[in-house]
Amino acid sequence: MSNRLNTTPNDLRAFWMPFTANRQFKKEPRLFVGAKDMYYTTHDGRTVLDGTAGLWCVNAGHCRPKITEAIREQAGELDYAPAFQLGHPKAFELANRLVDIAPEGMNHVLYTNSGSESVDTALKVALAYHRAKGNGSRFRLIGRERGYHGVNFGGISVGGIVANRKMFGTLLTGVDHLPHTHLPAKNAFTRGEPEHGADLAAELERIVTLHDASTVAAVIVEPVAGSTGVLIPPKGYLQKLREICTKHGILLIFDEVITGFGRLGTPFAAQYFDVKPDIITTAKGITNGVIPMGAVFVTSEIHDAFMTGPEHLIEFFHGYTYSGNPIASAAALGTLDTYKEEGLLTRAAELASYWEEALHSLKDCPHVIDIRNIGLIGAIELEPIAGEPTKRAFSAFLKAYEKGLLIRTTGDIIALSPPLIIQKQQIDELFDKLRDVLKNNI
Repeated sequence: MSNRLNTTPNDLRAFWMPFTANRQFKKEPRLFVGAKDMYYTTHDGRTVLDGTAGLWCVNAGHCRPKITEAIREQAGELDYAPAFQLGHPKAFELANRLVDIAPEGMNHVLYTNSGSESVDTALKVALAYHRAKGNGSRFRLIGRERGYHGVNFGGISVGGIVANRKMFGTLLTGVDHLPHTHLPAKNAFTRGEPEHGADLAAELERIVTLHDASTVAAVIVEPVAGSTGVLIPPKGYLQKLREICTKHGILLIFDEVITGFGRLGTPFAAQYFDVKPDIITTAKGITNGVIPMGAVFVTSEIHDAFMTGPEHLIEFFHGYTYSGNPIASAAALGTLDTYKEEGLLTRAAELASYWEEALHSLKDCPHVIDIRNIGLIGAIELEPIAGEPTKRAFSAFLKAYEKGLLIRTTGDIIALSPPLIIQKQQIDELFDKLRDVLKNNI
């Protein structure tokens, strides 16, 4: 008899888990079996406060009624419809709802199934746009050191996290990288946007001069770099990037997979920083993390550049089997309804000061070398253990889980991004538990 027929649901061998220390996990599994609002339930019956909105995505909290009901109804009405040369009403309704909350001028949406797909879609749009405009020499893409843009080949090429790149060969050619903006010697324990580092945007001018502007298609940055450990842009930095891109006819792409849908207290970070990109990538919060989905926003200028030639011809040869999937669209509409009815797209602005004070109260804890915050995002950078990088933060992650708190770690940085429904007493609970971890367990 096949071994597969003998496996049971608690057999952990077959699943090769993503971004996970698989051997460690399978010796001491951490399994969630339920969730509601701000808390997970573990397989051993404990509750865990969600300090990370799942994986930066459950912005409205867990198992919200409007979202689950929208999914249930849609699954019984229309489970799937092709997106190529056909459509269904909810995909169009959702696109209209999305552009209504997007920065002004972002009038068109392409659907994807993840942040990684959104990034690769945006890069392809940028390259194809220049070709459509007769500027096919613009093929270069510029990312940033420590940037995270998903795990597809385009995303890791423009991304700048070494561990995500080093095992996969030459990646895309024609890619360059801006320096990151993390300046701990000057900006440690800054509250909000740092004072120092805006001049680093001038490096874009140097890179453009090196390659010649006529070869550069797009620059892609996260307004707030999340997965690398919450790097917040210095004052004026994003504005300077916009100025240089405009000067040289280069498209500016904001990767808002994390910052989109209320994380900073505005629907999108572009609105928070008052900088208008040409393309915005999103995912995560678009469906509250319930069903995979992403969206890429583009300006009318970009969209209209493709709308030429005979009307019966396909204008852009790109898309996915599940672009605008009916159930994902229903989930996104239920999510937008929840955001609107509960004011969640702006709630981070109301809680930001309280969050900031609670976060920075950990400054005196052992091994804390920096704290950063913006909106409802926070980072605590820890002094690495000599010769054992990442171990101190990972130990904190394990201890926090034991104490009923979910945190995210990257390197020796603890990242926090709770659901936007968090209450002040839950902020207190989060930081009380984390303080105990930092003072007594690592």
